[in-house]
Amino acid sequence: MAKELTIEDLRFMADRAGLTLSDDDLQRLLPGVNRSRQQVAALRAIIAPADEPAGVFIASDGDRK
Repeated sequence: MAKELTIEDLRFMADRAGLTLSDDDLQRLLPGVNRSRQQVAALRAIIAPADEPAGVFIASDGDRK
């Protein structure tokens, strides 16, 4: 599964995003961030790229000219 993030990891990411968060804010966010990362990793493990819907749809006029 996904590597658990630490407070330091989360602080680094917040700083890069231009966010100023207190240690208390980071501590409250950390469990949700780690839970979300685990859920994404689980979904990626069961969904193959071939199962994804097409990223582009081009409507055809058929035989009309």
